[in-house]
Amino acid sequence: MRYFEHSFLTCFILIFILISCDKEYHPVGESIFSDLTLETKTKNIPVFTYQQSVNEVQSNVQPLAQLGRINHPVFGDVRASIFTQISIGSDLFFGNIRQLLEDSGDEDDVNIIQENETIREVFLEIPFFSNTDDSDNDGVIDPLDSDPNDPVSNSDDDDLSDIVEFQLGLNPLSADSDGDGILDHNDDDNQNYDSENRVYAIDSIYGNRNSEFDLQVYELTYYLNNLDPKDNFESAQIYYSNRDYFDEGFVGDKLFSGQIKLDFEEVRLNFKEDDPDTEDIDETTLVETRLSPRIRIPLNKNFFQENLIELEGTNSLLDDATYQKRMRGLIIRGDNFSENLYMLLDIQNAVIKINYVFDDYNTKGTLDDLSDDLIEKRERDLELTLGNIRINSLKNSVFDSAIQNRIESSLNNEPSDKLFIQSSRLHGKIRLFSGENPEFNEILNNIREEKILVNQANLIFHVDSEMQTEEITAQRIYLYNFKNGLPISDYISDFSTSNFGTNSNKSTFGGILEFGENGKPFRYKFNVTNHITNIIKNDSLNYDLGLTVSGNIENPLPIKAKTGDQDLDINFPLSATLNPLGTVLIGSHPDSTSTGKKVKLELIYSSY
Repeated sequence: MRYFEHSFLTCFILIFILISCDKEYHPVGESIFSDLTLETKTKNIPVFTYQQSVNEVQSNVQPLAQLGRINHPVFGDVRASIFTQISIGSDLFFGNIRQLLEDSGDEDDVNIIQENETIREVFLEIPFFSNTDDSDNDGVIDPLDSDPNDPVSNSDDDDLSDIVEFQLGLNPLSADSDGDGILDHNDDDNQNYDSENRVYAIDSIYGNRNSEFDLQVYELTYYLNNLDPKDNFESAQIYYSNRDYFDEGFVGDKLFSGQIKLDFEEVRLNFKEDDPDTEDIDETTLVETRLSPRIRIPLNKNFFQENLIELEGTNSLLDDATYQKRMRGLIIRGDNFSENLYMLLDIQNAVIKINYVFDDYNTKGTLDDLSDDLIEKRERDLELTLGNIRINSLKNSVFDSAIQNRIESSLNNEPSDKLFIQSSRLHGKIRLFSGENPEFNEILNNIREEKILVNQANLIFHVDSEMQTEEITAQRIYLYNFKNGLPISDYISDFSTSNFGTNSNKSTFGGILEFGENGKPFRYKFNVTNHITNIIKNDSLNYDLGLTVSGNIENPLPIKAKTGDQDLDINFPLSATLNPLGTVLIGSHPDSTSTGKKVKLELIYSSY
């Protein structure tokens, strides 16, 4: 106890002395710590841009197919056609009896007859891509929902919330679901509205959706080999985008040719026949099948009668390999577009639907009594998919002379004043810190010696507004490792998602088009903090970066391409081939009028 009192007295005296001291008192060592105060600073690091081009890209690995035509004021004319195999599966036959048994002529079995399979109709269906996300499960897809995260939002501004209308079988996007003039919240009878109807938000369509054009489908007579004959058939064949088998003359029968206009409504197919057992209901007025919006065109049924049905019992229908040597594939192309129209189509879910009839022996359930037996016509549907090889031909007009000059200058290691970035044709090479040696330079060494703490690093590209309009400007560009086509670390570490579609994800990494106060395209910005930190702190290689457009930021895989200068093989981002648009950027060495907008690496850091 005495020890405690003594200690307390000692502490009190010390505190009193400190309080009584001069106000100008400074603790020992403060001058040392004041020199180590962290300060946040910003500096711009030199960036060098080089125009690059490709002649052709691998076009048989894309998850979609491109069809159409678009004429860029800057990039010229781009046209896309499709060449594809047809898949039949294995050991295909038609009707109930195999052809070998039909031809056997077994007199002891009355059920064995010639079935006389005959095609009634053939349709080629290629779906559009559509956004079907419904984050709050209120029956309204996110692009059309006034609040995608709130089920009690009211997208049609009536007195009923989206989730309530959905639960009642009404249309959350219409205040008068059945169109009888009575608003839903006052209407006691909405029987005329079919609650199974769906609304789709179609995306991946560029240009004027109301354009009219001639759609053509032909037989392809060029054999698309799965294996590469140049490699003794030991590796997969690579097909490139510069070949057009239609122009080369590999054209067989015409399967369809006609002017069409796209329809983005749900496809609803009624029952073909009325059920006599339901006298009060006419089934031909009821919907039997609902399909997402798609291109749906009739094909020449006589062609498939000869080149499919009549092959039953032959080796041609054993499997895909044997059939594709007989029926080598389809050509799908467009021509005479009234206005720009360019489509990205869901080719992986495309099908050929065949409806045919055949003769069927009906015993009426009395096997021992032949007197009531009869031969009836039966109907059957067959669905074929498209084959493993699906190729896009991408035809571009020649380069503008100004663009060609920039490409040639970059070959001589001269930085560019502008960067023309377009789909699978034009891209950029970005070099940081030094235009001569990207791996070792004085600027980078000086930064390393400063012992700085990198807070954020932004690579900023300004849009050249004088050379483009919003209609041709890509909404997303992509930054990657120029040498191997793989993503950089900032891309890999970004797991951010968006309600505005796949290509809006990874917003932290960036590359999304930003608009200025005038509403026009302004700039793109990338967060490359990890990449720059690794270079400065971890002595990672300062490799060149590549810059392309992106049709799907979630797909970082590289594919094969050939350069436009020396026809060299390079690794090129697949996502760049999934978007027909482009952009024009201010490069690293612009003229005096654009100096303030030249590309820059903004480094925000802390140092003592």
